[in-house]
Amino acid sequence: MPPSVHSQSPEKDEEEDISLPDAPDAPVPSSAENGEGHHSDSDKDMMETEAQPELQSTAEVKEEKRLEDMFKDNSDDEFSDFSASNEKMLEGIDNTPGAPLNVLSTANYSDPEIMYAFYQRLFPFRYLFQWLNHSPSPSTDFAHREFAFTLRNDSYLRYQAFPTADLLRKEILRLNPSRFEIGPVYTTNPRDRKTLRKSTNFRPLSKELVFDIDLTDYDEIRTCCDKANICHKCWSFVTMAIKTVDIALKDDFGFKHVLWVYSGRRGAHAWVCDKRAREMEDSRRKAIIGYLELVKGGSQSGKKVNVRRPLHPHISRSLDILKDHFQEDILENQNPWLEQNKAERLLTLLPDKALADALRKKWDSSPHRSSKNKWADIDNVAKSGVSKSLDAKALRDAKQDIVLEYTYPRLDVEVSKRLNHLLKSPFVVHPGTGRVCVPIDTRRLEDFDPLDIPTVTELLSEIDAWNGDQQKERGGNGEAKKVADYEKTRLKPFVELFRAFVANLMKDEKVIKAKLEKDDIKQESMEF
Repeated sequence: MPPSVHSQSPEKDEEEDISLPDAPDAPVPSSAENGEGHHSDSDKDMMETEAQPELQSTAEVKEEKRLEDMFKDNSDDEFSDFSASNEKMLEGIDNTPGAPLNVLSTANYSDPEIMYAFYQRLFPFRYLFQWLNHSPSPSTDFAHREFAFTLRNDSYLRYQAFPTADLLRKEILRLNPSRFEIGPVYTTNPRDRKTLRKSTNFRPLSKELVFDIDLTDYDEIRTCCDKANICHKCWSFVTMAIKTVDIALKDDFGFKHVLWVYSGRRGAHAWVCDKRAREMEDSRRKAIIGYLELVKGGSQSGKKVNVRRPLHPHISRSLDILKDHFQEDILENQNPWLEQNKAERLLTLLPDKALADALRKKWDSSPHRSSKNKWADIDNVAKSGVSKSLDAKALRDAKQDIVLEYTYPRLDVEVSKRLNHLLKSPFVVHPGTGRVCVPIDTRRLEDFDPLDIPTVTELLSEIDAWNGDQQKERGGNGEAKKVADYEKTRLKPFVELFRAFVANLMKDEKVIKAKLEKDDIKQESMEF
C-alpha cells in the first residue's frame, strides 16, 4: 500500500507550534498549509459503492471514482526518491553504538545529520510505544494509531501506522523527519483505509484528550514579549494555566494521568491519558473545554470575562490559585496599565462612571504611575466617597473579573474539541528553536525553565563529553560501562519522568483490563 504524501508547508522558524489540521475520515488536500485551519470529520463527501460493479449505474461509478480520488496518494517512486536522497546524504554518519558524534557547538539543529543522530541515540521510542500502547505487548492501541511526519522536502506524510516500536524507529530513521505528530487510534490500520468497501468503516475510535496553551494568545496582556518571543516573566502565564487546568482535570473530572509537555518554544500541551478520557466522544470533549473556557473575545472586544454569581467552585478555586500570581506576575512584572491607553482599558471594566472619571483624573496627573499603584487606587478612591451610587458588591465582582481576565488560562479550544486532532509528539525537536519537547513535572512547576531546556546539538555534544570523561577515568584500560545515551545528558530527568508516568498508566490499565475480563466471565456464566 503506497503511503500518502501531501505537499504542505512545514512550520516556519519564526512560528510556534501552530495547531495542525484535524485528521478527517479521508485524506485532505494540502489547503491546510502552515498547519492552520480545522477540517470537518464529516463523511458526506465519501461515497459508498456497492459490491457488484457490473450492475452499477453511471452515478454509482462516478461515486466510486470520487472515493478513489479522495484517497489518491503520491506515487511510491516519488517517496522512494526522497528516501534514497536522504540515505545518500547520511552515508557519512558512523552508526556504531557509542561512536563519537563530533557535534560542533555551531552546528545547525535542523541539519539532517543532527536529527538522525538524535533519533538514533536519544529519542525514547520504547517508552513512547508503551505510552500509546498502554501495555508492553503490542496491541491495536498502537498498531492502529496514526502518525504524521513532516519531511525535509516540505511534504507532510499522513496516515502512517506501525505494529511495534522497532518498526516506528526504523521508519523514522529512514525518513528522518523534522518532527512528527500523533493522531487517533482508528477502527483499522490507517495504511489499509483504501481497502475498505465503505469509507465510513474507517473512523477514529480513541485519542487522548488534549489541551494547548500558546503565549501568542496572551499578546494583548503581556508587555515583556510578543509573537514567538518568550522570557521568564511571560512564562508565568503558562505556569498559571497549568496549575489551574491540571487541578480542574483531576479534582473536577477525576482524571489521574495528565501529561504536560513543553511545546519547544512558547507553550505547553496537556495529554489526558485515562482510558475514559481517550474514549470520549466529541460532544464530551466540547463539554469539558466549555467548562474550562472563561476568557472569550479577541483583542478588540470589550469585557472578556463575565461569570455568574455566586461563583462556581472551580472559579473560586481558580481565583485562590491566581490571586498571588496577579500581584507579582501581573501588577509588578507585566505592569499592564502603565501606558495611558492600557489604563483606559482598565477603567472601562469598572462598573461606576464617577469612579472611573475620578481615577482617570488622578492618573492623568501622574502619567508614570505603576499598575500596582493604580490597582490600589481603585479601592482608595472608591472609599473616598467620590461616587454616591457606587455598588460595593458590583465593584468587588468587577475586580474579580479583571483578575481572571489577566491570569486565567487562554486555551486553544479547537485543539480539544475533536477526537481526530493531531498533536506534536513529546520529545520531538522544535524546528524553530532546536529545543526538545520535554515533559513538565507539575510537582516542581515553578522550577521549570523553558530557556534552559537543552537543544538537540547541546545534547549530542553532552554525549561526546561524557564519553570523553569516562575514557580519561579509565585511562584507556577496561571496558566502558554500558549507559544509555540519554543518561549521559540533561535529557535524563525528563525521560525518567516520562518513564514513571507511563509505568503508572500501564499499571492502572492492567487493573482496568483485569476487571473487564472478570466482568465478561461473570456475564458469560450468568448467561450459561
